[in-house]
Amino acid sequence: MTSGKTSTGRKEIFASVAKQLMGAEEVILDEQIARVKRIGRARLRMVEFRANGQLLEAIEQNPEKPSHWGQLAREKHQVVQFMDPETHKYVAVSVDGKVKAYASKGEDY
Repeated sequence: MTSGKTSTGRKEIFASVAKQLMGAEEVILDEQIARVKRIGRARLRMVEFRANGQLLEAIEQNPEKPSHWGQLAREKHQVVQFMDPETHKYVAVSVDGKVKAYASKGEDY
């Protein structure tokens, strides 16, 4: 995959990645093509990609989790979490294509 700055906002990038993750075998973003992997016991979808030069992971929400997001996944909503693999912190979530950024110092999603 290649990296590079884009003028596309992060929310639009996250919405696009979430939609593709849940419905395709690969995610295409600008000049990047990333294969969707299945991970863990639950075989959840996951993809690594770069957004404005930052490496991120998009991970399908596990519906077996007792969280609010797990409840939404059990109700058949498409829930995708976005994580920074360097810090292991979640930066945003997409529910049915609507992106909500988590509070983070200095980051604008």
